[in-house]
Amino acid sequence: MTWTLPNILTVLRLLAAPGVAVMFLFFLRPWADWFALVLFVVAAVTDFVDGYLARAWKQESKFGAMLDPIADKAMVIIALLVITGFSGMNPWILLPATLILFREVFVSGLREFLGAKAGLLQVTKLAKWKTTAQMVAIAVLFSTGAFEHGGHEIGSVISWWTGIVLLWLAAVLTLMTGWDYFSKALPFLRDAPQPDPSERRVP
Repeated sequence: MTWTLPNILTVLRLLAAPGVAVMFLFFLRPWADWFALVLFVVAAVTDFVDGYLARAWKQESKFGAMLDPIADKAMVIIALLVITGFSGMNPWILLPATLILFREVFVSGLREFLGAKAGLLQVTKLAKWKTTAQMVAIAVLFSTGAFEHGGHEIGSVISWWTGIVLLWLAAVLTLMTGWDYFSKALPFLRDAPQPDPSERRVP
């Protein structure tokens, strides 16, 4: 592995994923919410920057291609766990978060099963929009906690409902991309037809 700047940014984004949750262990709210929000947004920006730099500088690598989606999923999953926990298992958040987590696990399982054929499940433009919608929704929901515990009630209400709408939109896009990947993988999931013993000829 070569420690290029794009690869370093990807590794930092991966490390930032658990850091979002750790903020709530060492800081009181609303500071924890603000720190988590800033860390999450900065890490999300690197998702665009590292890919752009890797292509512009011709520094694309197998290590980066492997780690990039893992870092994205780690960020989304850990952030959703934190938000779901602090929302008191609110169904408006719990249901779309569950759908998103289910899809991520399902597609990861598909890729693992397909092995060498996993290249068929290339990241699509819709999947990129899905990731963007997820990260924007999560960032807005983190701001809700910052506003609420900072005494800004109006800002809290606005960011809450904006975050809910965006999270549901992200969930719909997530399911759409999951179905798209499943459809592409389906031909490789069918068992080969077994020969009929009655049709065997005796030599």
